[in-house]
Amino acid sequence: MAPQSSIVYLLLLSLVMACNAGGIAIYWGQNGNERTLEKTCAIGNYVFVNIAFLPVFGNGQTPVLNLAGHCDPSIKGCTGLSSDIKACEANLHWDDLARYLKGYSK
Repeated sequence: MAPQSSIVYLLLLSLVMACNAGGIAIYWGQNGNERTLEKTCAIGNYVFVNIAFLPVFGNGQTPVLNLAGHCDPSIKGCTGLSSDIKACEANLHWDDLARYLKGYSK
């Protein structure tokens, strides 16, 4: 008969193996040296790619998107990201924040 500690270990191991946390998420947009958004989505390492960051939002303020070295929404916009976003959507990555902000009211 196996020692009790071995049985407990096997039980815990089987629970961990059966558990699926749903994949890895990444925040994209703050490191100007990171891959493009399209490449980040295409490599398949991440289930969720969050486009971040919003340093200003809420309390009637217009949301401000900060994408570090990638683009500056306040000057030229980020139209160059539109093809990257479309490529990510093809991989079933959804930008919930953008959908939420569409309904954002001041």
